[in-house]
Amino acid sequence: MTATAVVYMVVAMVTVWGGLVAALVNLSRHPEEVEDEPAPPVQL
Repeated sequence: MTATAVVYMVVAMVTVWGGLVAALVNLSRHPEEVEDEPAPPVQL
């Protein structure tokens, strides 16, 4: 692999993993509240 390909691969990996880490940090700081969930459907 050329140096350019390696640089693009590293940038892509940092973007993907960085987004994952940012999402996990955001969820840990602001967890979803249970009371916002809709009621389960009623079976007839």
